[in-house]
Amino acid sequence: MKKNWWKILGVVLVIYTITGGLLLNVPRLNILNETIRNLYFHVPMWFGMVILLTISMTYGIKYLRKGDIKYDERSVEFAKIGTVFNVMGLISGAIWANYTWGEPWSGDAKQNAAAICLLIYFAYFVLRNSLEDEQQRGRVSAIYNVFAYAAMIPLLFILPRLSPDSLHPGNGGNPGFNFYDIDSKLRIIFYPAIIGWTLIGMWLASLQIRMRAIKRTLEDN
Repeated sequence: MKKNWWKILGVVLVIYTITGGLLLNVPRLNILNETIRNLYFHVPMWFGMVILLTISMTYGIKYLRKGDIKYDERSVEFAKIGTVFNVMGLISGAIWANYTWGEPWSGDAKQNAAAICLLIYFAYFVLRNSLEDEQQRGRVSAIYNVFAYAAMIPLLFILPRLSPDSLHPGNGGNPGFNFYDIDSKLRIIFYPAIIGWTLIGMWLASLQIRMRAIKRTLEDN
């Protein structure tokens, strides 16, 4: 139980997020109205994605330094779950955009950047599967992972802010949520949501890593 406290915390926070996010009152903002509840799902997915991909890159660097295959396996599993969060972020964002911007995909700078990041990481998995030698696959994947992460940061956090046409809050000259109304009603759900979804992502990655370890043990025997 002591080792699993963070998993329990993740489940509790996600249940709290879903329940509170759907039932508690939210500020009535122009255009957004009830759709602002997606703030508890869409934005935490991006936070979770960045954290998971950061962990993935860190394990990739550890593999390059030490050559231990366990770091490569951890790196790819965190990348997988991070990519899943990317997909969920895109889907939840498209649903939100359909109600607030009038269409699910408007070619917004941040939407395009997120899609490009997704393709970059899809290419990462294709590259891994194209290499048969375990050590070569680990080295090439780790190097690619570092460059993919380095590309993700400006794509998501710098270039959209420079675009004059971005519709996203905090980009293209638009005020961020903090500017007009992330009040206490939103914060009591929003911050726990980030922690909860991230912990769930880490749990899923740890399950995948454990399954890999079991499979490797069975193959060795």
